[in-house]
Amino acid sequence: MPELPEVEVTRRRLESALVRKRFKQVVLRVEKLRFPVPVELTDILPGRTVRGINRRGKYLMFDCEGGWLLIHLGMTGFLRLLRGGSPPGKHDHIDFLFDDDTLLRFHDPRKFGIVTWVAGDPLQHPLLAAIGPEPLSGDFGGSCLFAASRGRNVAVKQLIMNSQVVAGVGNIYANEALFCARIRPNRAAGTLTLQECYVLAATICDVLEGSIREGIDCRVAEETVAYYPQIFKVYGRGGERCCVCGETLDEIRLGNRSTVYCRACQK
Repeated sequence: MPELPEVEVTRRRLESALVRKRFKQVVLRVEKLRFPVPVELTDILPGRTVRGINRRGKYLMFDCEGGWLLIHLGMTGFLRLLRGGSPPGKHDHIDFLFDDDTLLRFHDPRKFGIVTWVAGDPLQHPLLAAIGPEPLSGDFGGSCLFAASRGRNVAVKQLIMNSQVVAGVGNIYANEALFCARIRPNRAAGTLTLQECYVLAATICDVLEGSIREGIDCRVAEETVAYYPQIFKVYGRGGERCCVCGETLDEIRLGNRSTVYCRACQK
């Protein structure tokens, strides 16, 4: 699943490629992804210009002159920049064609993505209104993480993956941030000290920013969303040796998600 860094890299690449371009045509090949795709997009978007592309959590928000195109990539979705006339594949569900023959194509094998239209303030839309502070903004830090953790018995990993606590921290980067902070993922969130919350908030920002830098430096032919090669310290490495102490990394399930940690390094 694309997580915040992949979505942010996608946003930056699309922004440089699409801002000030005008929609010419929208082609819908499915009626429904996670939710129904508004058929009126074929009438609403042509003639409108992309004025900017923002991100909220894992959602992309296209500012389209008086309204917003909202896209979530789901579990398997990504966006490609192509030329008009490129033949669609089996899972190429939506095409956005621009006046200069640029083609933005939404590909989603499992159809868990979201494509919808918002006429008003997108931040008040039900999909976005309850999302917590952005981890790469000044709104997120150790004090708000400490406040959110008080009296909570939920595992700390599940706490930081809660989008109402902090936006966009998915499974991959929760594993990595907790390892860097030396905090066990299955520890009760309410046991965290204020100092530990400051350290964890900082490591969340560090691992996300580091992944964004990797994605910007990497180029994948045609694919705008960056499923770029990354080297992880713990994610996907259960049963291997810890890169710090050499102990075997444990793998457990938390919230039905694979969770890898070092019992020697993380307390």
